[in-house]
This record gives sequence, C-alpha cells and structure tokens, in this order.
Amino acid sequence: MSEPPTTRLLPWASPDGKTCILLSDGRGESGFSRVADRMEDVQLEMADGLLAHAADMLGDEAATDRQLRYLGQQLSAALRDVRRVAESRGERTGR
Repeated sequence: MSEPPTTRLLPWASPDGKTCILLSDGRGESGFSRVADRMEDVQLEMADGLLAHAADMLGDEAATDRQLRYLGQQLSAALRDVRRVAESRGERTGR
C-alpha cells in the first residue's frame, strides 16, 4: 500500500515572501526533498559562520555603525532561515 501524501515546509519563500510547501508521496525521498535537505544544511552552516563573524565584529571597537547595522540585517535573515528549518524539521518528526 502506498504512503499517504505529506506536506513539507520548504527552506525558502517565494519571490513575494509567501511560504513554499512541497506535497510529496509520504516517503520524503524525492529529488526535490533532497534538494531542500541540502539547502537547509547550507542555511545552518551559513548561520554558524555568521555567528562567528558577529562575535568577532562585536568585539571590534573599530566596527562602524553601518557595519553593525548590516551585521544585524544578516543575523536577522539567518535567524529567519534557522527558524524555518526548525519548524520544518519539527513538523516532519511530529514534534
């Protein structure tokens, strides 16, 4: 018997900011699902790198307001990505 269809929150939004959902066969083994898995991994790695950069920059007294504002924007975007990954993975594990 085949698995019932499932939905998955994708780790990106549409160009107009809307949530993207994948309707799959229930096994989560589609090529598109694997692309989404890799994208989530990249987003998490980028967030880790950004956190390390933020720690360095916040300790640098020569950092300008403009640099810190840009850092804040990038941290906000990374946090949004990580939150979407957590939400997606939580839905897939039933948490």
